[in-house]
Amino acid sequence: MAELLIQSAWLIPCYPLMGMVLSMLWFPSVTRLTGPRPAGYVNLIMTAIAFLHALLIFPAVWQQPAVTFRLHWLTVAGLDLTLPLEVSALTIGAILLITGINFLSQLYAVGYLEMDWGWARFFALLALFEGGMCGLALCDSLFFAYMILEILTLGTYLLIGFWFNQSLVVTGARDAFLTKRVGDLFLLMGVLAIYPLAGTWDFDGLAAWAQTSEVNPKLMTLVGLALVAGPMGKCAQFPLHLWLDEAMEGPFPSTILRNSVVVATGAWVLIKLQPVLALSPTVTTAVIAIGAVTALGASLISIAQIDIKRSLSYLASAYMGIVFMAVGAGQTQAALLLLLTYAIAVSAMIMSCGSIVLNSITQDLTQLGGLWSRRPVSGLSYAIGALGLVAVPPLGGFWALLKLVDGLREDSPTVAIILLVVNDLVAFSVVRVFCLIFGNQAKQMAQRSPENLWPVTLPMVVVAALTLHLPLVLQSLNLLPNWAQLDKTAALLLTWSSLAGMAIAAVVYLGPVEKPVRLPWKPLQDLLAYDFYTPKIYRSSVVGSVDIVSRLVDWGDRYIVDGLVNLVGIASIFGGETLKYGNTGKTQFYALTIAVGLTVLIVLSAWSILSNLKLVVFG
Repeated sequence: MAELLIQSAWLIPCYPLMGMVLSMLWFPSVTRLTGPRPAGYVNLIMTAIAFLHALLIFPAVWQQPAVTFRLHWLTVAGLDLTLPLEVSALTIGAILLITGINFLSQLYAVGYLEMDWGWARFFALLALFEGGMCGLALCDSLFFAYMILEILTLGTYLLIGFWFNQSLVVTGARDAFLTKRVGDLFLLMGVLAIYPLAGTWDFDGLAAWAQTSEVNPKLMTLVGLALVAGPMGKCAQFPLHLWLDEAMEGPFPSTILRNSVVVATGAWVLIKLQPVLALSPTVTTAVIAIGAVTALGASLISIAQIDIKRSLSYLASAYMGIVFMAVGAGQTQAALLLLLTYAIAVSAMIMSCGSIVLNSITQDLTQLGGLWSRRPVSGLSYAIGALGLVAVPPLGGFWALLKLVDGLREDSPTVAIILLVVNDLVAFSVVRVFCLIFGNQAKQMAQRSPENLWPVTLPMVVVAALTLHLPLVLQSLNLLPNWAQLDKTAALLLTWSSLAGMAIAAVVYLGPVEKPVRLPWKPLQDLLAYDFYTPKIYRSSVVGSVDIVSRLVDWGDRYIVDGLVNLVGIASIFGGETLKYGNTGKTQFYALTIAVGLTVLIVLSAWSILSNLKLVVFG
């Protein structure tokens, strides 16, 4: 029975894809009598089936060696494209996380998008994401992982542009798609370049090759940087981070899935590639530097935002930056634990904020306040998610960050210090948002804001409960770090950094400090509020240069290429018009014209031959 369940694991991505196909039956252009709501219920059922299937498989693979089986696709010109699937406790655990969060996101969407007629399209796209991520979890091939990431990029574009009748939504979807294309282009170069070196695209084969390979360091550096560029874009790392900010134009239910697990797909591939990246010290240093800059910069930017969704989106970039630092330092186990704790905690925060926005009709933090007495369930869910996100014992975020800092304290103390600073800034940011929403006096937009319908409230409560009980689940599976072997000083420093950040934020935003809070130096505040002016730099550099080149190419195409073609056409027209008046209809005249032409050709040919003979005779 266990073997049969393991062999059937490939069916799990098929369930949501089946739900996606069935959703198309309820597009408004296909079915008008029932409305689009059945599409949501069908996808909820298919996601539940996928979750239960993975849940049945998990005991069979727990503490067992990974099982790999291969699905043959294509063999051509010596290239064997076979899809290897790995069924292990890690991959099935990732699928449980994906399907569980997606089920709760879909249930949340039933209440959040109750009056929206785009149900079929929205749930179909959520199903596409779920199927793609489940396939990515099982996939053991870099080549097929790249293909799946491209499909997820398309899904991101379509979900961000869900409300396509709004100009900002269309712009955000376009910018997100184009920004990801930059990283994907370099990733494709790395995927194609690694095959001649390693002779395989399988992650297990690449890891085995990396242990004994002797590759030119400069070549490996270039290939490694290309492989890192793709995850940079997927994980919204500086300078490819703008797409996640633009993605906030999409509906809140899609934000739950995207900011919790979709954004982590790049980190998943990066973790799989860690043995290959470790071949070049330059690449690992670059990965740590990218993660450190993003974690510090994004956490600072998050503090300066007044839009709820944008503040949370930069926290996603910050935590993916921490994962980058973990992978660069070789702490892959800590990176995986961090992805798990982050996904659950941030889901609770986003669901809580979405519930607030749905009733208050605003995302502006300066227009909210005083909601603790009116929205205790939403407030508790946000608070639990925030505590689980930062290093507050005994919740999951504490154990994940402690395991990472403990692994860095000897080899990379500077990186460990950066993590402490980032944890402090994140703690400040999440408590700031909590105080602006639930603290102080209620403002006009928050006067009437009761708790929402049960489809919105129930998923929020479930995720908050998962955040609280996650350490117990990890302990029962023996996945928590051994407290006896951990550095107690690091644990104390992490705890104090969290408490310090939260305490400072509470004093600033609940105390007598004048509101809105402003920094003493306005240029610094503007620098953080406007994302280090990255959008302006993009427009003046990359976008500006592309615009100039496009205008030059357009001018050349319009006036040189098209001009030459038009010149030939005009010449043909005038030539034809001129010849038209030379036609008399008399055969004798045509024969005379042909004879004169042949005579001229013969004379010219003879003249050329006589000239050559003259040169030969007198030469």
